[in-house]
Amino acid sequence: MRTKYFLLLLMAVFCSPQLHAQYNPLKIPDTLSGTTFNLTARDTFCQILTGNQTITGAINGNWWGPTMIWQKGDVIHVNVNNQLADTTTIHWHGFHLPAIMDGGPHQPIPPYTTWSPYWKVDNNAGLYWYHPHLHMMAEEQLTMGLGGMIIVRDPVESALNLPRTYGVDDIPLALTDRKFDALNQFVVAPYGDSMMTNGVVRAQHTVPAQVIRLRLLDAATERSYNIGFSDGRTFYVITTDGGLVDAPVPVTRFLLSAGERVEILVNCTGQNGTTVDLMAYNAEITPQVPGGESFPGGPFANALGHTNFKVLHLNIGPAGSSPITTIPSTLTTNTFYPEASATTMRTVTISDSAIGGGGPTFLINHKFFGMDEIDYHVPLDNTEIWEVKSTSGFGHPFHIHDVQFYILTINGAAPPAHQKGWKDVVFVPANQTVRFIAKFTDYADELKPYMFHCHIALHEDIGMMGQFVVGTGPSGILDKARNAHMKLFPNPTNGLITFDMDDKITIRHAAVVNVHGQAVKEWNLNDNMATLDVSALAKGLYFLRLTGTDGGSYVKSYLMQ
Repeated sequence: MRTKYFLLLLMAVFCSPQLHAQYNPLKIPDTLSGTTFNLTARDTFCQILTGNQTITGAINGNWWGPTMIWQKGDVIHVNVNNQLADTTTIHWHGFHLPAIMDGGPHQPIPPYTTWSPYWKVDNNAGLYWYHPHLHMMAEEQLTMGLGGMIIVRDPVESALNLPRTYGVDDIPLALTDRKFDALNQFVVAPYGDSMMTNGVVRAQHTVPAQVIRLRLLDAATERSYNIGFSDGRTFYVITTDGGLVDAPVPVTRFLLSAGERVEILVNCTGQNGTTVDLMAYNAEITPQVPGGESFPGGPFANALGHTNFKVLHLNIGPAGSSPITTIPSTLTTNTFYPEASATTMRTVTISDSAIGGGGPTFLINHKFFGMDEIDYHVPLDNTEIWEVKSTSGFGHPFHIHDVQFYILTINGAAPPAHQKGWKDVVFVPANQTVRFIAKFTDYADELKPYMFHCHIALHEDIGMMGQFVVGTGPSGILDKARNAHMKLFPNPTNGLITFDMDDKITIRHAAVVNVHGQAVKEWNLNDNMATLDVSALAKGLYFLRLTGTDGGSYVKSYLMQ
């Protein structure tokens, strides 16, 4: 146990006020507005349960992070200062932006450094979020509480008669669950025993007796939530991941998967003095859906598995001064890409494997993720159909970076009305196939990839992930045919390593990259063969990345011993 963690644990034990309530007040995250945003990630602690405080990771506070409010069309600048003891990343989930600003595994932020991405916001109004995406560390860092929500506004949404008084009739809700040990500290596990809404166990909130807007984010590491209300009332879906649907869709259930967002309208008009519970009706979902299982023991056992449980207790109070009391009939007019406009179809497979023993392992394209392998080279401005075909006995939320897509079919049938909108996460049921269409515009960069992966953090960490580059040609940073021109020896090495380009391409830059995507040593060169001193590096797996004067990159892995 590192010293910093031990000191935080002592402070959590000896600085612990008591909580005594059937319900606890819902925390509404602070907001940040403008075009420049300063975020600081740090190790801290928070009162979550009665007794000892819980050591957490947080952004600008002691749990989770502020809700940033962005305007479509603005160029925003974010300064992410990492005061954690560990490297992290911050991924801008759902946003269309340059790959180098994406915040995936290839943009690590080492401890006590600042990363400053910037880009123009061109996403539609809706709910998005930011979270860590460090390879093999996503589950742990999400568990500790790193992340936050983003609300994008645009002229179309702003012109509608919708609730938008933040925290009053427009309420952001990050849904997750946690397992705690005897000292109230987080246990890194796929499922928790305690439901947490905005970081609060047994949360309650008072809302006005009018139409309210709930912005729901599934921020869990694995669990899906089958959303409904305790009195069976109808509610209305007004957005999917990427913005408004054409018209409100009435439903009584909405299955929300890890990473997915939905905004709903709930009509509480005339209900002053009553209460209702936002529920997860997970006893209604099958064991093939995350959270639908009931494990009797082992690391997946949890008190919430295949049960119905409360997400948020709502007390309905008096209406506000200018209450909204009706549900609009229309919202926007979306124009989705016609299926016939696609020039490329790609098949992405999801499958089970017994690799490693100890139960099934889940794979994308029949392999584990490799930092040195690009799965697809996508031409700039290409319109593509991706067919995500599962032979897995378990369902997986599939997420793609860079683009919003439109679902064409789920197992051959049109998607339900509440899924007919822009999406970046789609639940792929066990042994079914989902087809979607997307267009890859604006940002060509053959050196920096985007990711696609299962959004269950454990699955992502063990390698259920792939990557693609968007470019103007067939070359890419990790092209296997291109890399065949590069020789690397000795491998393994304990101090010196030599590269030799057999086609005599001149190399202008060399970098050693660790498994987290961080460049740990670099050289400026002007040669096609050189010996590099890597003796200062610790034992482990690394990648040597060479950049040639031809504009191409060449990557091979090697082992320090």
